[in-house]
Amino acid sequence: MAREPGAARRYDRILLIKPSSLGDVVHALPVLAALRRRYPHAHIAWLIGASFAPLLDGHPLLSEIIPFDRRRFGRMLQQADALDEFGRFVCDLRAREFDLVIDLQGLVRSGFLAWASGAGRRIGFADAREFAWLFYTDRVACPADMHAVDKNLRVLAALGIDNAPAEFPLALDGRQRSAARELLCRAAGRELGAFIAIVPGARWPSKIWPAGRFVELINRMGAEGDWPPAVLLGGPDERALADEIVAGTSQAVIDLVGRTSLRELAALLAEAQLVVCCDSGPMHIAAALDRPTAAVFGPTSPALTGPYSSRARTVSLPLPCAPCHERLCPLGHHACLRDLEVAVVLSAMSALRDR
Repeated sequence: MAREPGAARRYDRILLIKPSSLGDVVHALPVLAALRRRYPHAHIAWLIGASFAPLLDGHPLLSEIIPFDRRRFGRMLQQADALDEFGRFVCDLRAREFDLVIDLQGLVRSGFLAWASGAGRRIGFADAREFAWLFYTDRVACPADMHAVDKNLRVLAALGIDNAPAEFPLALDGRQRSAARELLCRAAGRELGAFIAIVPGARWPSKIWPAGRFVELINRMGAEGDWPPAVLLGGPDERALADEIVAGTSQAVIDLVGRTSLRELAALLAEAQLVVCCDSGPMHIAAALDRPTAAVFGPTSPALTGPYSSRARTVSLPLPCAPCHERLCPLGHHACLRDLEVAVVLSAMSALRDR
């Protein structure tokens, strides 16, 4: 890996490539913060999936957001118009004349876009999948057991940026948080003080704690009597899961699943007294906002992709088959989350509340 000699070289136009997913975008925020600190006057752009771009809208550290429709371009070999559109996208990217590209995605598509940008320097991971490393001028090696946030920051060593702090500038202002509060109060039909944000969904089916466990958790919270109201949060794809939870609980639940924008969801997480979730994008947003977070883990490793915050606790079962890192349980029993007791999660919540 080449390093910057002596005085750091100046870069005027920098492209950061991290299209997805939501949690991975959050993991890349410390790289943005470090780049802006080192290159305060540079034009810094972020190539990001169109569905995640709203998280970065108006970000003060960014000069430009370049939305990328992965699904649209994924069909380019079947649809001529998609292929033409991709060609125009690449030409437009090249016309921006970036002189430095950092690819934190590490897949063949992102590696190709880094190369196609025409940038003279292209930095990425030495172990990037799908031979994406072939497109880089600098390949940074990272230990296999390194957390994703630390791995992203390690890439900056190629620029002579060592020991950069893990800062997560989400740029939520007071106005956005107040608006989210108003949305919450309208949904509740009353003024609401403290609340517990419960985010039951996750991108992989294998990461989801069963709906019945969330029902039991909410009922136990109500029975104990000293917990604030529960507010369900999540995306439109998690409506069926939310409906099952609401139908099963005997407690009043404020259900906002699928009824907020991405930034509204982030603002509500910022307002929550405590967040309970699975391994998901909102979990990483909550950790980035330094909210007390109890995160349920099954098929994935907290050491590699857990919440990057001292105010978070993860709960999991020490099974020989976990973590398997599979989207569906390869053994068919989903014991890693099926057998995870509510009492363990409540204990983590209580410990966070009492700190």
